[in-house]
Amino acid sequence: MNEIIAFIQLAFTSTLRMSLPIILAAVGCAFSMRVGVVAFGCEGMMLMGAFCGVLGAIQTGSNVIGVLYAIAGGTLISLLHAVLHVKHKVDGTLSGVCINLLGLSLTELLVKVIWDSNQYSPAITPFAVFSLKGMERIPFIGPILASQYVFFYITILVVIVSHIFMYRTKYGLRMRMVGDNPRAAYSLGINTVAYKYFGVGMCGALSGLAGAYLSMAMLSCFQTNITSGRGYIAMVACNLSRSTPLGAALSGIFFGFFNALQTMFQSVDFPSQILMAMPYVFTLLASLVHIKWLRGPAAVGMHYDDE
Repeated sequence: MNEIIAFIQLAFTSTLRMSLPIILAAVGCAFSMRVGVVAFGCEGMMLMGAFCGVLGAIQTGSNVIGVLYAIAGGTLISLLHAVLHVKHKVDGTLSGVCINLLGLSLTELLVKVIWDSNQYSPAITPFAVFSLKGMERIPFIGPILASQYVFFYITILVVIVSHIFMYRTKYGLRMRMVGDNPRAAYSLGINTVAYKYFGVGMCGALSGLAGAYLSMAMLSCFQTNITSGRGYIAMVACNLSRSTPLGAALSGIFFGFFNALQTMFQSVDFPSQILMAMPYVFTLLASLVHIKWLRGPAAVGMHYDDE
């Protein structure tokens, strides 16, 4: 019986750890989608965040400053996506692909130039597991919570604050209006361009934070292509949740569960590819039957000048 409980606790712990970067990036995607900009550059933003986080930690000796570097790096590359799509009217999917390719190639180049390595950066002191005194003594969930990094609590805060901002403030209402009907928003005096830049910038900031979690907590160094497609998974999770922060969190846990299963069943003679394919099969089936709640904001990808 104790072995079963220990296995379940391990499954929950692994699921939460694997879910965090997907949740953070998916919430960021929700901001971008809510202002009508396709969040297709998430992978490149996460890569840039992962690289800048390690670079900042090595240069300053502080992981906290490294996280700020990661947020700044993700934000800067996301603003390039915004400039291409909002100002120069480039298709959002195309500009997102450019950001992903730029993030991958630029980080590989910088690793070679700065550290003379083809794949890895120097190791940093990783974030330690964050546990409050006595937390591990809480029945069942105590050991699960005591095994998480500080990013776990940051993610909870991000999800709650994002939900309150989107659905309990006038600015969130305006932002959602920009994504649904920018012409009507402009007629009410709302600066649609500013909101679009804000939404894409938030996507970059949260994706950069997700990248920092990968490189500074899970791996303790930067590795080329460290995201391994998590940015694309986050985009799917965002669409599956109809671009809502709470839904993005649930979708992220869903995908994180299968990632955790893949890790846990590595020593078992069972094809891990089947476990990894299951969430994508579910998403494909949902799209094929045209489930109504899979639809995003009405004006996503559309261009509108308020000048």
